[in-house]
Amino acid sequence: MERSSWAFNWRRVLLLRETSSLIMLFVVIIVFFSIAPLFLSKENVGVVLEIIPELGIVALGVTMLMITGEFDLSVGSVFAFCPIMMALFMDWGMNSVLAVLCALVIGAGLGALNGFITLTFGIPSFITTLGAMLIWRGGVLLLTGGWPPPFPVGMFTGALVGKIGILRVSLFWFGIITLILWFILERTDFGNWMFASGGNQIAARAMGIDVRRVKLANFMLCSLLAGFSGVIQSFRLETTLPSMGNGLEMEAIAATVIGGTALSGGVGTLIGTVVGSFLIRMIDNGLIMARAPSYWFRVFIGIATILAVILNTFVRERAKKLRC
Repeated sequence: MERSSWAFNWRRVLLLRETSSLIMLFVVIIVFFSIAPLFLSKENVGVVLEIIPELGIVALGVTMLMITGEFDLSVGSVFAFCPIMMALFMDWGMNSVLAVLCALVIGAGLGALNGFITLTFGIPSFITTLGAMLIWRGGVLLLTGGWPPPFPVGMFTGALVGKIGILRVSLFWFGIITLILWFILERTDFGNWMFASGGNQIAARAMGIDVRRVKLANFMLCSLLAGFSGVIQSFRLETTLPSMGNGLEMEAIAATVIGGTALSGGVGTLIGTVVGSFLIRMIDNGLIMARAPSYWFRVFIGIATILAVILNTFVRERAKKLRC
C-alpha cells in the first residue's frame, strides 16, 4: 500500500508539465556554479533578477495566446514600438503618465489588428504576425531614423524599475501579472474557454464559446504585455533604443515551449513559462560568467528548447508506466 502511494505521488509529479523545465533549471544552475562560483553570488543573482521580468512578461502573453492555438511573432517589434511612441509623445509635450497609457493602448491596438486580420481573413497567425513584425520594426526606424529619441528627465521610473535591495520593482510587477493571469487561466470560465478554443475549435463552438472573441482578447493581451515590458526596459536603461526587442519573439516562444506549452494549442502552463524565462536568462548570464563567446547563447537556447520537449515527453511516458 505504501509502495502504491509512493508510485501515485511520483506519477503526479512526473505528469506536471513544469517538471522537465525545473529539472533543466537545476542542472543549469549546478553546471554554471561549478564553472563560475560567482554565478550564485548576491550581486550576480541581482543582475539576473533585473532582466528576467522583461522576457517573462512577454512570454506570459505569448503563452496565453499559444494556449488558444495562435502565435505572435511581432512581440519583439511591439516591445520597441510602444516605448518609442511613449518617448515621442512626451517629446511632443504630452504628460508622462498619459504618454505611457497611450503607448500601451497602441500596443493593445496592434494586437487587435493582428487578431482581426487573422480571424477575419483566415490567415495563419504565423504569417500575419510575421508581416506585423517587419512592419512595426520598420515603423520604429522610420519614426526615429535609427536614432533613439531623447528620454525625458524626471520620469516616474521608480514605479516600474525602482530598487528594493537587490530586487527591482519590475520583478514584483512580473509576479503580480503572473498571479492574475494564472487565476484567469485556472479559475475562471474564460480560462476554460481558452483551453477549449485551442484544443478543439469545433467542439468549443458547439459548446457556445465565442472562439473569435477569446482569441482576439488574447492577441490584444499579448501585444499589451509586450509593450508594457518594453516600457519597463526603457525605464531601466533610461533610453529608448530602436533595436530593443531584436530576437525577443524567439526567446519568448522558447521560454513558453520549454515551460511545457504545446505549439498545437489547448495545453499550457504559466508557471512553466516563468521557469522557462528564468532558465533562458540564467543560461545567458551563465555563459557571460563563464566568458563564453556571445554567439553560444543562441546555440544553448536552441538545444534547451529541443531537450525540454524531449524530456517532457519522456517523463510523461514514464509516468504512464507507473501503476497506482
